[in-house]
Amino acid sequence: MGKTKHEGPMKLPKWPDPRLWASWVPFGLGKVKQKHIRDTAKVAWENKDNWPYATRILTQGVCDGCALGVSGLRDQTLVGTHICTTRLNVLRLNTMSAIKDEVLFQDIVHLRTLSSSQLRQLGRIPYPLSRKPGERKFRRISWDEALDRIAAKIKRVKPKQLTFFLTARGITNESYYVAGKVSRFLGTNNIDNVSRICHSPSKTALKRSIGVGASTCNYQDWIGTDVLVFWGSVVANNQPVSTKYMYAAKRKGTKIIVINPYHEPSMDKYWIPSIPESALFGTKMADDVYQVNIGGDIAFMNGVMKHWFEMEKKESGSAIDREFVREHTNGFEKLKRHVEQQDWKSLEKSSGLSRARMLEFARLLAGSKSGVFVWSMGLTQHRFGTDNISQVANLALLRGFLGRKHCGVMPIRGHSGVQGSGEMGADPFVLPGGDFDSANKKRLEKLWGFTIPDWQGDIIGVSLENAMLPKGHERKLKVLYTSGGNFLETMPNPDFVQECLENVDLRVHQDIILNTSALLDAREEVIVLPAMTRYEQPGGGTSTSTERMVYFSPEIKGPRVGEARSEWEIYVDLAKRVKPESAELIDFRDVQEVREEIAKANVNYDGIQHLKNKGDVFQWGGAWLCEDGVCPTKDGKGQLLPIVIPELRKPEGHFYVTTRRGKQFNSMIYEGVDPVNNADRYDVLIHREDARELRILEGERVVVYNKFGVFHGRAKFENTKRGNIQVYWPEGNVLIPKGIYEQYAGIPEYNTAVIVEKADTFHAKKDTKYVERRIEELETEIS
Repeated sequence: MGKTKHEGPMKLPKWPDPRLWASWVPFGLGKVKQKHIRDTAKVAWENKDNWPYATRILTQGVCDGCALGVSGLRDQTLVGTHICTTRLNVLRLNTMSAIKDEVLFQDIVHLRTLSSSQLRQLGRIPYPLSRKPGERKFRRISWDEALDRIAAKIKRVKPKQLTFFLTARGITNESYYVAGKVSRFLGTNNIDNVSRICHSPSKTALKRSIGVGASTCNYQDWIGTDVLVFWGSVVANNQPVSTKYMYAAKRKGTKIIVINPYHEPSMDKYWIPSIPESALFGTKMADDVYQVNIGGDIAFMNGVMKHWFEMEKKESGSAIDREFVREHTNGFEKLKRHVEQQDWKSLEKSSGLSRARMLEFARLLAGSKSGVFVWSMGLTQHRFGTDNISQVANLALLRGFLGRKHCGVMPIRGHSGVQGSGEMGADPFVLPGGDFDSANKKRLEKLWGFTIPDWQGDIIGVSLENAMLPKGHERKLKVLYTSGGNFLETMPNPDFVQECLENVDLRVHQDIILNTSALLDAREEVIVLPAMTRYEQPGGGTSTSTERMVYFSPEIKGPRVGEARSEWEIYVDLAKRVKPESAELIDFRDVQEVREEIAKANVNYDGIQHLKNKGDVFQWGGAWLCEDGVCPTKDGKGQLLPIVIPELRKPEGHFYVTTRRGKQFNSMIYEGVDPVNNADRYDVLIHREDARELRILEGERVVVYNKFGVFHGRAKFENTKRGNIQVYWPEGNVLIPKGIYEQYAGIPEYNTAVIVEKADTFHAKKDTKYVERRIEELETEIS
């Protein structure tokens, strides 16, 4: 781990720079862009009934939106006030009152007609609820009745038939830790978290390449680096405060490069509301955009390295940091042989970019003395996601962009608590403080005082599928305990997911609001438990940001909802009821005691026990992991890995499709129109020339289909990579195949191949033979 400490927030330049202005039209009037003032006014109106409490949350609490780590209105990157619409949009979840009884106890048939957005607006869950098959309404039950029923069922099933899952809607490190400990206390390793469907390949790849599973650098390293590369990441939409860091980077002369199949408007130009000149005239962000094919990143990176090796033949050291590679890496010659064997025709076809364009990027990186690589789900949500990230690590290692100022690799997180989820052990492959290996297991058993099961736990996707196993199977899912999460709207193939959820004996939904998954039947019973938010948790709570900052968020004075309880306390209470004879092994008197144990369970978190007041924060690992190129691996070196280009099969006239995010936070949708491009949720983003060849007009109804599902929408002409289209998530999940998981990290595949047709043509010829014949023509697997 690094020796250098973070230097604290830095100041922005005082004077404007018109060279960076996006437009001379004040406030971007008449342009398609985010409407920050309107959105802020809307949020203020929504929270008018609880505005004093809302204000205290914003000024005292740690943001429960993305994982930038804004504490109050400040952060550790830049001096000044920081707030964004992502945080404002989720604010109402914390301030709204309880669902009224006359609404909560309506007929379930009526509740099922409501979307998740409409259910969210009903209010907070006030007390424990139960509903059994055949019952038309929820029934209020006591906490004792609810937990006793859950405990009784857990006692009757085998440990492998029990699964826990935690999402990231403001959940604290303390709750993740206790949930991970409780699951092992109850004998199951089936515990997973929301990072499984976003950044699990990042952790897996970085661990095998450089020995760490987190960002090696800070947001401040963006500011002044020679080149800042965003790979499959639209931070302007998902982490809006980061646009201030991009602005600061531009003022320092940093080149910003975006690599994405869609030329994202918000990564080109952005109006940053808290910077006066940018609020008025906008800011030019991206210096260049490389539009790769969906799934073409590995070929693109191999092409870049192939150019480097060719440059090195002419002049040693002209492209590769030879000293860094010699002193701090293994596998160079093997990687070199692998890349040199690749032919340019295959690289160009797979990546969708020309040899000349790859050379441009290769020369840019070769001429840069520093660089930061940032990525998100555009790289991870593939069945070869781990290989995608190891390729990024290859580039960083070959250029020596690791372990020093203005350098690093950063899997940028989209949820405030998710970085800490795996580090706390809420993951089937890890335990607090390390991997799920014998040494770490023995260490934790000594600390905890009980035996941890040896068998490998399942990822959440497999656990859900296990609900469909035969009745007597030892891994048939019978009890599913979820803390937040809506699998109906986040997993591929929602019809199959519904079938799985309804085939579980007992489902427990621990949450602050109702969602569509909670309204489904279960074989025996659905129990809903009301949880507190992070701001309501007695004794406060902590969360870990993308850059490994562990922030303390205090308990905030304000109204409390019904009988809601702290999430970690619910887990402890349940565990004590299942195993009362061993209750002392799982009991915590208060949340401070939880933090003290976390400091012992995960040595990186030694310091969390001292966080007690507003603004308290520390960064585990120091400013840079792998400082001076020394990696926490057996020999202290990074591993260069030869990565094979995945086979991308797409018959002529067919398209790759991927999913995108609009005005939403995870699956919670806040607006039906995407503010960055004015697209509707059911618009299909397609290149104008692709549409012309299909004789499709803009706004015309189209059908996108494959053997997995059918999506009805309208064509919207956008600057997508030709042969690639985009649909919105989760609406487009009907096209995504079920049961396809990445080999190493278990993330579901969220990309596939499809047919696009005029709706009139599709419906006019919608006989079974026609559809079957067209589907047979389509090779639907990307790899």
